[in-house]
Amino acid sequence: MVAWTNAVKLRHPNKTMRWNQENGYSQDVEDRRSQTAGGRGYGFRGGGLRIGLGGLLVLGVLSVIFRTDLITPFLGGSFATAPAPRVERNPARDAREEPLVRFVSFVLDDNQAVWEKIFVASGRSYQRAKLVLFRDVVESACGMAEAATGPFYCPGDNKAYIDLSFYEELKQRFGAPGDFAQAYVLAHEIGHHVQNLLGIERKMRAAQRQNPAAANQLSVRMELQADCLAGVWGHSAAQRNILEPGDVEEGLNAAAAIGDDRIQRMAGRRVSPESFTHGSSAQRVEWFQRGLRSGDLSQCNTFAGVW
Repeated sequence: MVAWTNAVKLRHPNKTMRWNQENGYSQDVEDRRSQTAGGRGYGFRGGGLRIGLGGLLVLGVLSVIFRTDLITPFLGGSFATAPAPRVERNPARDAREEPLVRFVSFVLDDNQAVWEKIFVASGRSYQRAKLVLFRDVVESACGMAEAATGPFYCPGDNKAYIDLSFYEELKQRFGAPGDFAQAYVLAHEIGHHVQNLLGIERKMRAAQRQNPAAANQLSVRMELQADCLAGVWGHSAAQRNILEPGDVEEGLNAAAAIGDDRIQRMAGRRVSPESFTHGSSAQRVEWFQRGLRSGDLSQCNTFAGVW
């Protein structure tokens, strides 16, 4: 392994990635953790929101707790207007999250550096995404969201959004610990950004409008492709000796943790493949592995035969 100058490791029970502390804060991180969201909040308008890795898991768990199906209404894009919670400053929590902010800054910059090279090599221009850190509630071009939504990407403003407390949920409640699992979450959202830049997001939305009966199937293809694109970055990280033994297993565990079949079981529902929107655990692991093994964008064509 390459011994980086001033390399540090986050304290996790599993193996950890190598990352360079000298990176500091990414210029593409937009920190809104201390901002106050006033007025009234509106649910997502369905204008291209790509739900992140934790969104459906959280909804599944809440469905069990409240004994009601919270997943289907969310996927249908129907929300009532509700007062937006106010966010107050929390300096102590900011201090605790400092190492994690530096870590996601590194992962974000490394992801985008890899995609810039891939785009340039194919004669394209890469537009960098922003990562918005928020606490409890945030407003995006796709609407107002609360932390329970999980990490997500909004193509309307080219930004990924995450409440860092999700990573604790990922580890404690969903059984997917480790910093490469955390990196995979962010790489998946940047994968949605890549899809947006390539025009895949717009094509998929158009196809859904033309064939509403295939909307779920098309959504599955979109999510599996984002998993594969996350794997493309993971391949590059492995080639550059950023990963430690055990990191890939952490990422695969995270991919399996958010399969639709597992989410439906956690919600106390029968497994219903026709209602899948993100793919089964096995599918998500398979496509993430495909990107990890190949490091090749062309190997991530989940829309083969669609257009």
